[in-house]
Amino acid sequence: MRVELPPEPVHFVNRDEERQRAVRAVEEWRGRSRPLVLSLSGPGGLGKTELAFLIARTLSDRFADGVLTVDLDDFRTGGELDPGEVLAQLLTSLDVAPDLLERQFRARCRQYWNMTSASRLIVVVDNARYASEVVPLLPASGDSLVIVASHGPLYDLEDGAAVDMALPPLTDPVATELLERVVRDPRLAADPAAARDMVRMCHGLPAALHVAGRWVRAHRVRPLPRLIADLRSELDEKGVSSGVERVWDAAYRGLSAPAAALYRLLPDHPGPTFTPESATALLGQGPAAGQDALEELDRAGLLQLSAAWQEENGRMRLPGPLHAHARRRARSHDEQGESAEAQARLLRWFVRQAQLADRYTAGRRLVVADRLDPVPGAPDVPLEDPGATDDPAVRAVRTERAARWLHAERHTLYACVRRAHARGLDAEAVALCEPVWTHALDHPHQSDVSEVFRLGAACAARSGDQAWIVRMRCQLARPLWESGRLDEAGHELDSAMAAVGLLGESDRDRKLRASAIEFRGMLNSARGDWNAAAADFARSRDVHLAIPNPYGVLLQTYRLGQARAELGDLESASRLLSEAYEAAVADHRERMSARTGFVLGGVLRRLGRADEARRLYRQALEGAHRRGSAFDQVRILDAFAETDREQGLGAQEAEHRAAARDIRRRNGLLPPGPDDRR
Repeated sequence: MRVELPPEPVHFVNRDEERQRAVRAVEEWRGRSRPLVLSLSGPGGLGKTELAFLIARTLSDRFADGVLTVDLDDFRTGGELDPGEVLAQLLTSLDVAPDLLERQFRARCRQYWNMTSASRLIVVVDNARYASEVVPLLPASGDSLVIVASHGPLYDLEDGAAVDMALPPLTDPVATELLERVVRDPRLAADPAAARDMVRMCHGLPAALHVAGRWVRAHRVRPLPRLIADLRSELDEKGVSSGVERVWDAAYRGLSAPAAALYRLLPDHPGPTFTPESATALLGQGPAAGQDALEELDRAGLLQLSAAWQEENGRMRLPGPLHAHARRRARSHDEQGESAEAQARLLRWFVRQAQLADRYTAGRRLVVADRLDPVPGAPDVPLEDPGATDDPAVRAVRTERAARWLHAERHTLYACVRRAHARGLDAEAVALCEPVWTHALDHPHQSDVSEVFRLGAACAARSGDQAWIVRMRCQLARPLWESGRLDEAGHELDSAMAAVGLLGESDRDRKLRASAIEFRGMLNSARGDWNAAAADFARSRDVHLAIPNPYGVLLQTYRLGQARAELGDLESASRLLSEAYEAAVADHRERMSARTGFVLGGVLRRLGRADEARRLYRQALEGAHRRGSAFDQVRILDAFAETDREQGLGAQEAEHRAAARDIRRRNGLLPPGPDDRR
């Protein structure tokens, strides 16, 4: 059972009525055709998220399949939610293999429903804005529970919101109790009138009370009346202001210069979340200053580090109200150029980190952008070069770590490309698109990728650099044809081929020429024109032979062998694929060895050489198990079953089909079987 809940809060008061209503609603729920939905609504700072987690923790023993949590603000870009990525996180939490995630949104919804149709599950959805964002996340089982936290009521949630709880502010006595728990300071008891004034300034908002409590703890000597006077100073200077705003202003004024600068700069961080490393780069004063500033913001109640360390990458986010407050403080700050300089530094830093992660993930390969040097005051992320060790296991770990960094930072990288394009930073946009390409190869059909590559192509065209134009047009073409937009992909490749004619004769330019021809061959493959594809792959192979570029030769030999197999020329396909397979094995390229070996096995099977095919399938299956590739395991098991069928081996065929079916069912690609129903 997976339980994605943070530690219970140290200080939490009241909300007993809401918790009791939640328990009663679960006990009385009879709508078994859909899950029960509890909707918690109210403005920022009321403690909706903490209450949602407390309710989930209270009820978790009634839901045998665990508790999943998702914060929708982590998946917003420019205010727009990517629902497919939200479903991808939930499916991953349900142990769906990443390479078996459905690519299209509708198919991914069906996969989620398959995975949850027999479940007793709690799903906590934080920061919902509209009911339409929540509906695709509802489990298919009426035995499940969904707890939604939103700033306003989700009126259009149809009949799902069986319990709609609008949270009121804390009453003065309860707010006083919370403040006393947070502070534990005798001054509160000694001066109850001053304590009441402080409570009323916080307007019953737990977030404001926590900040005020930290502020009181930080000033142990000052009497309460003086502290309250300081809290009110902003109100006196600027007139009407909300209670929580005054508390945040007071906390901000007590920050050191580096912490205050970081707070002002954080709203300009691209993407919905940030890490300690990227915050350090934004500040630009080195790791010690960055760490100290983050800790100081946490102590002041202007940032929550505790939740971040529950995440694998220590990701953090300024909640919406604090984000807006920090932006207001930045606008009122009188130092010119602070934000622009920080944003430029952070953009260069992300380009460099993405380039390192790209090289460590994909190995040394053709790139068209210059590699950036280290950024002063912003140390690199601690990724290690897989090529610096001879140990295969260590190499694999380092490669996977770099790939995970690219995946974790994908939304931020997309945002950086948008920002670079908007500011006319063409070189930075192109440089970022190359690592995005590496990530997109392993995670195709992401909704933002086509837009990112389109911006990269626009930057390349604006720059007039022909090599950039070839690279960006080719990268844009692939997601277009993968989504069925073949004519648009053809237009991009026509533009790429026109730019190819303006390239020189350097090794890089010749590799780009070969790459563009290969992309045209892949588009012809997608169109089903295998004769044209074979001709393109052969031509690309000839260019690589002439350079010479051994890996390019290997790859085009493999693609040409695939094309000859599709055309029915099995002897030629067998020869070409055998050549590619042997080269991949000799070069210790495990993934390429598996790809070529699997396709070669299919050709040998069609040639009646089943024993040789089985040997290759077995090797490919062992490699798929080592890599944890469920997608490859399924297709290899299917190929094994077909080989069994052709040889009349019914028992083995049934075994292989059952194994493939079990993987599909476990990953939501098939509805649960009778034995899976609880």
